[in-house]
Amino acid sequence: MTSSLPLSTAEAIESINRSLSDLSNRTTNNQDFFENPRHFCGYVTRLQLLLNTLVRTSSSPDALPPPVQTALKGIAGDLANAVETVLVYRNKSKIFVLINCISLSDALQQRTIAIGAWLALTENSLQDHPELRKKIADLSREMKEILFKVTENEERMHFTLQKEGEGRETTKAVQSAIIMDLLRTLGIESDNLTELREQIKQLRTDLARSSSISERRILSSLQRILESWCIVADLSSFNYDIEMEDDVNISPFKSFLCPLTKDVMKEPVVLESSQTYERKAIEYWFQRCLEDYRDPTCPVTGQVLKSLELKPNIGLAGAIEEWINRNVDFQVKKAVEVLCEVNPQVDSVERVLDILYKILEEYPFSRYRVRNSGVVLLLVKLLRNSSKNIGTLLRSKALMALLSMAKDEESKKIMLDEGISRLAIHSLIGSSEKEREYAVKLLLEFSSDRAYCISLALEKGALVLLTSMAGNLVHPALSNLAEEVLKNLEKVEDNVELLAAAGRFEPLISRLCEGSDDVKIEMAYMVGKMTLTNISREQIARQCAKVLVELLYKSVGRAASLQALYNLSVLEDNATVLVDSAVLPALMNILFKNQDASPELNELAAATIANIVSNPGHWELASTDKKGSVATHIKSRDGMKSIFMFLEHPEVEHRVHAFRLTRILSECFGQDLADELKPFYKLSFFKEKLLDDQSTHGEKSDSACILANIQLSEEEVKTVLEANFIKWIVTNLKNQQRSSNARLSRQVSSMVEGLVGLLLHFTKSLNPPSLTVAREQSLMTVFCEQLSFPSKPRVKQLAALGLKNLSEAGRLLSAAESGKPKPRGVCAALVAMCGRPPPEPSTCPIHNAHCEDDSQLCLLKSNCIRPLVDLLTDEDTSVQIAAVEALSTLIVDTSKNLKRAVDQLHQQGVVDAVIDLFTEIRPGVLQERALWMIERILRVEGHSQQYSLNQSLVRALVEAFKHGNANAKMHSQEALTNLKQISGVSRRDSSQARSQGR
Repeated sequence: MTSSLPLSTAEAIESINRSLSDLSNRTTNNQDFFENPRHFCGYVTRLQLLLNTLVRTSSSPDALPPPVQTALKGIAGDLANAVETVLVYRNKSKIFVLINCISLSDALQQRTIAIGAWLALTENSLQDHPELRKKIADLSREMKEILFKVTENEERMHFTLQKEGEGRETTKAVQSAIIMDLLRTLGIESDNLTELREQIKQLRTDLARSSSISERRILSSLQRILESWCIVADLSSFNYDIEMEDDVNISPFKSFLCPLTKDVMKEPVVLESSQTYERKAIEYWFQRCLEDYRDPTCPVTGQVLKSLELKPNIGLAGAIEEWINRNVDFQVKKAVEVLCEVNPQVDSVERVLDILYKILEEYPFSRYRVRNSGVVLLLVKLLRNSSKNIGTLLRSKALMALLSMAKDEESKKIMLDEGISRLAIHSLIGSSEKEREYAVKLLLEFSSDRAYCISLALEKGALVLLTSMAGNLVHPALSNLAEEVLKNLEKVEDNVELLAAAGRFEPLISRLCEGSDDVKIEMAYMVGKMTLTNISREQIARQCAKVLVELLYKSVGRAASLQALYNLSVLEDNATVLVDSAVLPALMNILFKNQDASPELNELAAATIANIVSNPGHWELASTDKKGSVATHIKSRDGMKSIFMFLEHPEVEHRVHAFRLTRILSECFGQDLADELKPFYKLSFFKEKLLDDQSTHGEKSDSACILANIQLSEEEVKTVLEANFIKWIVTNLKNQQRSSNARLSRQVSSMVEGLVGLLLHFTKSLNPPSLTVAREQSLMTVFCEQLSFPSKPRVKQLAALGLKNLSEAGRLLSAAESGKPKPRGVCAALVAMCGRPPPEPSTCPIHNAHCEDDSQLCLLKSNCIRPLVDLLTDEDTSVQIAAVEALSTLIVDTSKNLKRAVDQLHQQGVVDAVIDLFTEIRPGVLQERALWMIERILRVEGHSQQYSLNQSLVRALVEAFKHGNANAKMHSQEALTNLKQISGVSRRDSSQARSQGR
């Protein structure tokens, strides 16, 4: 990690937001061209969500835990540096990035790893936010393990450019290879020299202040190569490798060839020197002479020309045209013969296709001849009937010829009538890049027509293949072509939904954000009814949430917006985005204040609120208006009254969201919710729902969780949790255990959690009648079964706390019975005469009293100790804390029984397990609870001697003594004193402790 600037926490958060804003401002064409910055921005998107949630865990930045503040400051510095690197990718020319791609990649990787390391600092401060802690841990691990790489094309081009920077002389062939490789790497078509020129022009601007000799040599070399490439055009000669009749195969006369290009001239012109040239070739030569500040000359004679007049050589042009027409007619005839064969030779077909393409490209005026000969139909037939036999090479050449013919409108109509679209789409998955390239180019040629765009979007698989190709940067040229086709398709309104279904949401999002109200409503309806992936939900929510919230306040757009927001709220990560967009006040206005809202709208509003508030930490502090927060308003009497209206709604669909929302509120505001429930007598309502056979399973599980989450007084426990209800709870828990598989459904898991929570309520207020019920229903056994039964951590925590309450009740009961006076009389007289008391029944080593084997108040006799010990290695800290608290009830702090109890715990493996746990955990509640047990265990002299050589334990105690809170310091000091690692503060106290241990 790099050291950060001395920022305050608030300044660090502001710096992070500024950096994130810089990343979100995309203004260049090559912003997503390179994979590394795009990959980094993907991490930044997740980082932004997590940091927003992390900051909301505290009321102010300065109230955040110190490790979190330190991490935010570190992230601010490294993120700012990373943004500078990303902006190089975005704002500099692509060639500049290629020159420096390795150093840029390394810099971005270092910053990413550093940010991941800073994130790791926050994990231990998020014990109360396990979900957030897990997400941060996952992102931190991924960022620390990231390995940014440059692609093979980029790396090859990087070293090629570096060699050019050494100033070496290269041959013309090498220069041609370099330029083609560069074009391929930049995703530029080979004939698109304009874009290459623009890239070199931008590179010149980028290097204006560069002091690097190597970089300036690279610029000079590229400019020279580009000039050479432009001057020597790659024009193919009219040379056909096929047997022809002697009277037809007339080779071009020497006068047909341009002296500059060595090819047959298409537009011959005569200079004042009487020499004939191809018009474009000589014009370029004249231009070159002017650029070099020299007089124009005739290239053949060297004569200085006084006039640059170019006279058409009409006679020669006519002879050339006649020669071309004769050869074209014959070649087209031969092509038709080969293509009409039943089983043509592959080599012959390949030669024919090459010849046809040369004719079409070099002599476009001959396209009507090719069309009238029926070649277009034959080529489509070749693709349709022999696609699997001819191979990808011939398919690509057939598509290439058809692409050239598509410039003829009549030929284009023939192709469309014959179903060329479906054949081109099939070739999008061809095995060769060339086949895919010509297929997408053919689609691009057709997509300029609106009617065709509609039919293309309806073709099966077309949009999926095109969107996949557009996002594949391994082949940038293909990606750019597919992107152009999609942009043409996006212009048609009818295609928006089809494109979105294929995963391309840009047209939908742009219309939703920028369209008229009618368009926005239409798009919102579309979002609401679509089946979206989580990535799609996140993308739409981040860009459109505020627009959808605005629609909520318009009566005509409310239904569409509600459906869309409900669909987006299904993703938990969208909760923060939606809260920041002020969606909760708008939803509450519909649910609580809008009397005109239909039941369907109310249901959607309640369901969306329930989705958003499912996880605490991001919505509780959101404000509705000047009157208070969302949380305060929801749990207010008016808010609860509105929710209760839905709890008793006759329609099941309406009730389910109200029950779910009430359950979530009970998890967040247990006592506050109880205070609001009581005036409405809803405690008995939820109990009745739980017992009602007509209630759905979801309503029952939610009712159980609601009653379990709210705090009940002792009187309310007696009223609600009477004996028959406890029996019903135990019976249903056992039924759930017998009927469920190892993997519990969500509703079954919630039901188990609620029922165990109700039993926990019961064990908090134990009196003689309730103790009788606990014994009759074997509650300790019921709780113990939940520890090993597959369940979520919350159930294990509640069960462990239930065992703690029952064990504590057993300890108090044993202490009360041991304090009663022993009976006197005849037995006492016999004892006095004989001097020896009669044998007493064996006592429990924990309670120092007689505990029955089936006792439901003794963890030892009920065989609950080992399951609790197993919980000490649980991944959930709250479960570990509950287990330690339950085991702590076994250490009776009396001088008479402590040694015996500790010996028994040692035999059960409790002592070693607690010590192992203590040496591994960090400061916090769990450490303090474990330390309390260890301090009492070490009061027993035999055990203090045994563990005095355990250096791990000693080190952990010293760390707790140095860095713990007041209680931890006190317990660790006593433990170290008993281990004789430090001198006791009070000799008397230490002596008493040792005497108790004996």
